[in-house]
Amino acid sequence: MPASPIRRLAVIGDGQMGLVMAQIAAAQPFEPRVTLWCHDPESASSLSQTRNSSRLPMISLDEAITVTGTPKTALERADLVLAAVPTQFIRSVWDGLAPAIREYAPSAGIISVAKGIENSTLLRPTQVISQCMGEDDNRPTGVLSGPTIASELARGLPATMIAASDDQSLAEATQRLFTTTYLRIYTSQDPIGVEVAGACKNVIAIAAGILDGLKAGFNAKSALLARGLAEATRLGLAMGAQAETFYGLAGAGDLATTCFSPEGRNRSCGEALGKGESLDHYLKRTDSVVEGVATAESLMQLKDHHGVEMPICETVYRVLNEGLDPIDGIQSLMSREPKAERIG
Repeated sequence: MPASPIRRLAVIGDGQMGLVMAQIAAAQPFEPRVTLWCHDPESASSLSQTRNSSRLPMISLDEAITVTGTPKTALERADLVLAAVPTQFIRSVWDGLAPAIREYAPSAGIISVAKGIENSTLLRPTQVISQCMGEDDNRPTGVLSGPTIASELARGLPATMIAASDDQSLAEATQRLFTTTYLRIYTSQDPIGVEVAGACKNVIAIAAGILDGLKAGFNAKSALLARGLAEATRLGLAMGAQAETFYGLAGAGDLATTCFSPEGRNRSCGEALGKGESLDHYLKRTDSVVEGVATAESLMQLKDHHGVEMPICETVYRVLNEGLDPIDGIQSLMSREPKAERIG
């Protein structure tokens, strides 16, 4: 079980969320020891010396944060490990780190900030991590999510998140570690719902961006958010989640932020597609991982497996993978058979 409060935090991954969450923790008045592990030794060396990253240029990394490419240095005696690796890369990273985590941080809980579903297994991020750690590893896991654009967090703008775990003490320890004057953390015991909501919102955000690219208007976008949330809720319920999770921070809150923020990666990708740019061209010119692209494929398999309707996510998948024209996709959605509104 993780100590309370957390005294030693190991952050795995130097992407935007890894950087900003390390920065937030290091600024706490109880001064936890914070280490940041980079997969690339050259990146670790550069970040350690300059304290700056092109991924989040508005912050200068706190000098108290140890940046390293060495697992032992990052993990030794950690109370909590924060997994800040994109979903489709979690397995390759965790397969390599699992032995070091078992050796150097045997009692540490693990909290994931990834939002997606692994393509090859259809597992949620925390499930992938637990599988990599092995059946005999009984440490608690959880997820930290919510309507949080990393660049806004880096500027200290007001925000909220939700720490969800089957282990209440882990959720509460995470809450205490990251709560600040500008960041409020709530707890939840529905990690399934929080992870499913996070995965679905990235795909729906691509659809929102497509509407922006086509200049379809706010009426269309608001309808998209409402019906997209209904799709996410249906899938979540089928997977064992709680309905109320989707109407809170992890669901409606995160969905709104991602769909309306000009800095949202998935929305920006969709906007480019709506303006006529090809997916391949967009992905080649961006430095960011657009999680919704891979997740769209996983959602199609999950909806079929659980027998739920997800017409918006299906349309996004067809635009991404089958060459469907975005305008034709909208027309297809608008011409579906009239019916009563149903949520969940």
